[in-house]
Amino acid sequence: MAVKNNPSAHTKTTSPSDWLAKAHVLTEALPFMQRYDKKTVVIKYGGHAMGDAKLAEQFANDVVLLKQAGINPVVVHGGGPQIAAMLERLGIKSQFKNGLRVTDAQTIEVVEMVLAGAINKQIVTALNAAGGTAVGLSGKDGNLLVAKKTRSRAKDPTSNVEKAINLGFVGTPQKVNGHILDVMLASNIIPVIAPIATSANGQTLNVNADTAAGAIAAALNAERLLMLTDVDGVKDKKGKLIERLSKAQATRLIKNGTAQGGMIPKLETAIDAVKNGVTAAAILDGRVQHAILLELFTELGAGTLVE
Repeated sequence: MAVKNNPSAHTKTTSPSDWLAKAHVLTEALPFMQRYDKKTVVIKYGGHAMGDAKLAEQFANDVVLLKQAGINPVVVHGGGPQIAAMLERLGIKSQFKNGLRVTDAQTIEVVEMVLAGAINKQIVTALNAAGGTAVGLSGKDGNLLVAKKTRSRAKDPTSNVEKAINLGFVGTPQKVNGHILDVMLASNIIPVIAPIATSANGQTLNVNADTAAGAIAAALNAERLLMLTDVDGVKDKKGKLIERLSKAQATRLIKNGTAQGGMIPKLETAIDAVKNGVTAAAILDGRVQHAILLELFTELGAGTLVE
């Protein structure tokens, strides 16, 4: 007989059919839970969902649920809107090239303060409040994320000539010290990582959160890389959501201009992650309630899956 820990929580309006429906949902999720049992799932958490208190609480509950279900979640977070807000407050203008933030010496100090400070600890606090054991760190801790300065190129829209882009203190991951995360996961800890890296000579670099999550997922041989963003997923030229993509199809979307702006680094990250051992990568809307659970525990999934 089931033990009712909190009978007062069971309202008089709840009918047996409601409980049966919930039981049915659990049984449908069972095969998916078995599939991901003891597997690692790297979640890139970002976008405006981070600024919504209700969605942030829901995200924390869902991540702790994954841990309780025997899955090893690793959270890598961004903070673009929060960084932009702080830069505006300080009177520092933001500039983007090829979907990446140009980071000068003044900006990198603000980026590190916001990402590794305020945002990281907010997420850790929310996960702990939900019943998890979360520990926050940045890529600089224990040389978790070693990067080199990003050298990017893009076509000039007026001349159509490809030119080098100087992104300042922006980094591309070179090495991930996965051992640190393995130890934390084995200790029932949920790592929460700010994508601030160090270079070989100790220089602080800002790494795109999607790119950092992809590199970490590959280093951990993750079963899934989930990139939460502010759009439904990858769309075709008519604006229709594309539910599944092969690596080759995803590459073509970048080359033919279907993918633009911030979607380019997301697709590049998904492609590289799958090439480097991640089973599949999904780009999904973090504003959708329980997006993580829908993607992992239902047949339909959510967003766009690259495999």
